Amino acid sequence: VQLQASGGGLVQAGGSLRLSCVASGRTYSSSVMGWFRQAPGKEREFVAAIRWGVGNKYYTEDVKGRFTISRDSAANTVYLQMNNLKAEDSAVYYCTRSYRGLSRKESDYENWGQGTLVTVSS
Repeated sequence: VQLQASGGGLVQAGGSLRLSCVASGRTYSSSVMGWFRQAPGKEREFVAAIRWGVGNKYYTEDVKGRFTISRDSAANTVYLQMNNLKAEDSAVYYCTRSYRGLSRKESDYENWGQGTLVTVSS
């Protein structure tokens, strides 16, 4: 199973980006797709997750109201729409998959993608 993330780039504060992550192979309805991020010198942290089948979503507080996670089952793709970006959102963003339910714990996730860099200029 491979996860291919894309969509990162350089954007000004207040701008928007949409990240995409295509999963190879079948994505089961019970699985969860998530996004984490890692800023320089910091630990990787949870951003958002979505349960593939029913679409339940879970966000970290910092991004609520600004980021939206969604999925396209036919395309086997999960998205992260990021609006009103702030300098502190700058990080490498990783998509990942879990079979342990909606979770913010990194250890619950497996099959990590390669990451896509988001840089927000202030």
